[in-house]
Amino acid sequence: SSDLARRNPYARRAPPERPAPHKILRFKRPSEINKGVPVSGRNFYMETVLELLKAVFLGIIQGITEWLPISSTGHMILANEIINLSVSAEFMEMFEVVIQLGSILAVVVLFFHKLNPFSPKKSSEEKRDTFSLWGKVIIGIIPAGVIGLLFDKQINSLFYNSLTIAITLIIYGVLFILVENRNKKLQPKVDSVKQISWQLALAIGCAQVLALIPGTSRSGATIIGAMLFGLSRTAAAEFSFFLAVPVMFGASALKLLKFGFDFTGMELAILLIGCVTAFLVSLAAIRFLMNFIKKHDFKPFGYYRIALGIIILIVFGLLGKL
Repeated sequence: SSDLARRNPYARRAPPERPAPHKILRFKRPSEINKGVPVSGRNFYMETVLELLKAVFLGIIQGITEWLPISSTGHMILANEIINLSVSAEFMEMFEVVIQLGSILAVVVLFFHKLNPFSPKKSSEEKRDTFSLWGKVIIGIIPAGVIGLLFDKQINSLFYNSLTIAITLIIYGVLFILVENRNKKLQPKVDSVKQISWQLALAIGCAQVLALIPGTSRSGATIIGAMLFGLSRTAAAEFSFFLAVPVMFGASALKLLKFGFDFTGMELAILLIGCVTAFLVSLAAIRFLMNFIKKHDFKPFGYYRIALGIIILIVFGLLGKL
């Protein structure tokens, strides 16, 4: 410890035998990095920055892939091959779910007026319509909620692997192309979420059950099901967003309660940065999708899914992880 004190001209007293990195870290300009700053302090600083950049990267992936029908799970398993957060397995399991809070808050912000039944700007009829919309959302999440609670462990043990994810990416990519080809000559029966009946909400909810299989994409399964039942692209996308609100809030709350709130400083920073990044990117992703489908169909996402599925088969096949 005395040797450490001699190397550190800024120390006024001998530090403890195992100094915590944040105790000896001094943030300096790059030109000053090698002037009197302990090596361990520099390493701690660089490692901290690297971990936070990883959280930003994962937040970007979450924000984009949660709303575009291209499977967030498929992208996350690829990302985990490239980068690994230096955290416990328990924290990582919680992080991958709770980071969705940032994404879902973007939906609440962008559609706040439409989702708020208490808005003073709404007439009595509009308020009733909003309460009715929430009722249909609740009906729509029941099928996946029940099946998920009953068979979550079995589904994960059977299907949470790179081969299943690659196959479902390809299958639903083909389905997007086939559904769009089928709908070319058909006029949508439902042009807005307001027109969705209670029976139709339940039917779309049943389609969402398929998203429990990793690689399917929650939004992808919901949109394909909704379009097969006669919804326009815009109505299908919007209703898929609304179905996600209670599901993702509930899943995040359960994971947080299970993990507990005893975070280290680094864990809390990673979680907050991941959520904030996911929120900001989700705002852009949702706006992009809603503008895109006004002029285009979902075929590009279908082709992308097929390509990604093939890439996963090749990469994980070469790594021997299929």
